[in-house]
Amino acid sequence: MRTLAYLVALVVATIWYSSKVVLAALVRRSRRPGGVYDTAGRDWARMILSAAGTPVTVEGSEHLSPTEPQIVAANHASFFDILAILGYLAVPVKFVAKKELFRIPLWGPALRASGHVRLDRARAREAMEVYAKAAKQVVEQKLTMLVFPEGTRTRTGDLLPFKKGAFVLAIEAGVPIVPAYVANTFGIQPKGSVWVHPRPIRICLASPIDPTGLAAGDREALAERVRDAVLALKARVDSAESRG
Repeated sequence: MRTLAYLVALVVATIWYSSKVVLAALVRRSRRPGGVYDTAGRDWARMILSAAGTPVTVEGSEHLSPTEPQIVAANHASFFDILAILGYLAVPVKFVAKKELFRIPLWGPALRASGHVRLDRARAREAMEVYAKAAKQVVEQKLTMLVFPEGTRTRTGDLLPFKKGAFVLAIEAGVPIVPAYVANTFGIQPKGSVWVHPRPIRICLASPIDPTGLAAGDREALAERVRDAVLALKARVDSAESRG
């Protein structure tokens, strides 16, 4: 029953909120913090999460700046990672998404209008240009940009190696990276499955990591540093759950 409710909400919420965003773009509504482009994404995510029966809690919100640009680097185990972060992070979030998502009718134009960034991972040179453009956008518009450095969803629940592109973005922008671990989403909807198995989601945030002064050649070391911080969050969550 939960799966059916989730699928219905996914379709209805996507059509409704995407239409709202596309219409706002057609009438040239400007982007502003807390405006329609932010609230539509938040409400879209919350409607779907509610239908799926997956409550979300956030720990470490004090590590996010409500006014300054930043990058949130999170693990990626499920579509529910995106829903939880969009719906419940204390600040509006934009994300770097694979180009295929922008081809989805209605939803793709809504992503573009909302300021999310399209990335072609198959073309390395273009990807670097996209990250450079995104870095400028993050700084000028004081955005919180969400990246999934693993590059794809895990099929085992384990944290995959981090790809370097997201850290080129961080170094280029020169803004803090907030490590994030989203717990329990793998068990809700593994990759390739439509079935949902409701359980509470926890988003844990760590202290920001400042890339100021780093150069492009430091991206691998920065990636490992951020990955270690995400692993530490995972270990903390796993330990708490084993005791609980």
